[in-house]
Amino acid sequence: MRQLIEIPVATERVEAIVATPDETDAHPGVLLFMDAFGLRPQIEAMADRIASWGYVVLAPNTLYRSGRVAEVSPPADLRDPDTVAKVFARVMPMIGRLDGAAAAVDVPAYVAALRALPQCAPGAIGVTGYCMGARLATRAAGLDASIAACGGFHGGRLATDDPDSPHRGLAHARAAFVYGHADEDAGMDAEAQSRLDAALAEAGVRHTTAVYPGARHGFTMADTGAYDAQAAQRHYAELEALLRDTLERP
Repeated sequence: MRQLIEIPVATERVEAIVATPDETDAHPGVLLFMDAFGLRPQIEAMADRIASWGYVVLAPNTLYRSGRVAEVSPPADLRDPDTVAKVFARVMPMIGRLDGAAAAVDVPAYVAALRALPQCAPGAIGVTGYCMGARLATRAAGLDASIAACGGFHGGRLATDDPDSPHRGLAHARAAFVYGHADEDAGMDAEAQSRLDAALAEAGVRHTTAVYPGARHGFTMADTGAYDAQAAQRHYAELEALLRDTLERP
């Protein structure tokens, strides 16, 4: 089952996709943080798939500061490279607003909204993020110790020299992590991957990181030209195992 709701974040009303299993029993909660292309049928399909594993899924419009879903989601063919370049040029300033200070406001509100859903069971929750959403997922795990599982896929700039880099909050995390990096991703090169791995090791958390060979940035997104069916399926398998191994059933 799926619906579009609005949730309170600071003084805003933020649109969010909710996907739930067909059963009416309580299920563990999972936050899904979208990529730069916004809440759209592809994100709905991903939320539905995760819900089918037995989770209550909340996917908020994390670009809400820049507009409603209809305003920030591109009504365009994301398989066309020229179109994608234009879309990225438009959304990059929006993404730039999602810094650590913004996450400190948003993450508690997203967690509260997820927990307030009728089918969401009490206890630990999970989070998964894509592209820019992987940064927010990483920040979330460092902000909320109730997050027991964190997945990040084809993320960019997860571990930089910036004092506000997402990896710097991992010292406070209690989650288990799975990262799937795109191959030869300029936003997450070998140096950044090593920096992220070192931060995870120093935090003492269980973690698995890997480069998906031949997979491009955005490999999970079936509505884009970067889609890689094999890599996407691998990501689903690794994410499902992570959630199954870390989130207790009521």
